[in-house]
Amino acid sequence: MAARVLRLYPGPPEEVVLTGLCLADALHTLGSASAPFVYASFVGSLDGRIALQDGEASRLPVEITSENDFRLFLELQAQADCLVTHGGYLRDLAAGRLDDVLQIGTRAVDRDLARWRQENGLSAQPAVVIASASLDFPMPQSVIREKQRVLIATGRQAPRDRVDALRARGFPVIVAGDGASVEGGPLVRQLGNLGFRSVYLLTGPRMLSTMLRDGMLSRLYLTIAHRVVGGESFHTMATGPRLEGAGRLRLSSLYYDVTTPDGAGQWFARFEPLRPA
Repeated sequence: MAARVLRLYPGPPEEVVLTGLCLADALHTLGSASAPFVYASFVGSLDGRIALQDGEASRLPVEITSENDFRLFLELQAQADCLVTHGGYLRDLAAGRLDDVLQIGTRAVDRDLARWRQENGLSAQPAVVIASASLDFPMPQSVIREKQRVLIATGRQAPRDRVDALRARGFPVIVAGDGASVEGGPLVRQLGNLGFRSVYLLTGPRMLSTMLRDGMLSRLYLTIAHRVVGGESFHTMATGPRLEGAGRLRLSSLYYDVTTPDGAGQWFARFEPLRPA
């Protein structure tokens, strides 16, 4: 039986099918090369945990994961011209600490989304943009196997020898920031110049913060699992200096999943950043 959720906002409340919920947003149609539509998603707990620190690596708390949230994640991914990931994820992937989520349609659960991309005029796979200050990461074999377009984004102060080595291997390197790290505004403008219209951030707090600070984020999807996780060392959604007015977001939709994860329930929320007046 298809999973169903309760739409709470905008009202009136109505029970709807989960499958197709994010596809209905048609994110691939909302941006242009001059103004790419940039969106991010997170899953967190009631106490704000999006990841727990485990030694040098961080991991998503298993108690806030669910098949329903993963389905919506895949629907968001399916609508992207390009996925922005980061070197830390690729290092964890190579070490076996995280699963590979850089492709669409390679699992039975998302074969329908591969067909959806084809029917909607998108490439077989989204391009992958790797944001990294150090440029110290392994290239995943999956992106080579699937013949995905790969670009590297870094800052102007990145190690010159590593920039040259990546370019020698045929990977374009985008300079998107005056320091070592990637900055939101320069990155989005560069991606727009390359023709990308829908950009999905598979990154973390640092990228979300720079996108908000530079006014580049178009939409935030947030799953809030009804669990208190705790933990001594953890990550939340944003990092760095206070965002002040750049951190204002307006709720545009809210759905209630009563049963998952683990019978506790969760909210699926969508937010639109408020631009300065």
